[in-house]
Amino acid sequence: MRRRAIIMVILMVLQFGAIHSKPTTYMVGDEDGWDSGLDMEGWTKGKTFHAGDFLVFTYDDQEFDVAVVNQTGHDSCTLNEGAKVFHSGNDKIQLAFGANYFIDTVADLCAAGMKMAINATAPPPSV
Repeated sequence: MRRRAIIMVILMVLQFGAIHSKPTTYMVGDEDGWDSGLDMEGWTKGKTFHAGDFLVFTYDDQEFDVAVVNQTGHDSCTLNEGAKVFHSGNDKIQLAFGANYFIDTVADLCAAGMKMAINATAPPPSV
């Protein structure tokens, strides 16, 4: 009986993984992109992010940038040691497991809302 229960659980996990195993790609800010006119923290609400998902930041590279920072950098709108700054205007960044923080490096833009904190949960099982 126990063996049968274990097999059923394994089959359920495999079935779930077959349905949900591909990472999702999100266009940050949707059609507006990474823009100072949006509340970027608000954009994340209602979305479920997993480690391995991708965020695509589209923006005017003459006006904006995006930096991956730690929590202190996010909260203070500053670049921390080890922060990675992107300037292309079309950046695809993969989410790590746990907390992920993004800011614009211009402190006034960041303070006005060009920053986000995303908690990426474990990815669904894959086959």
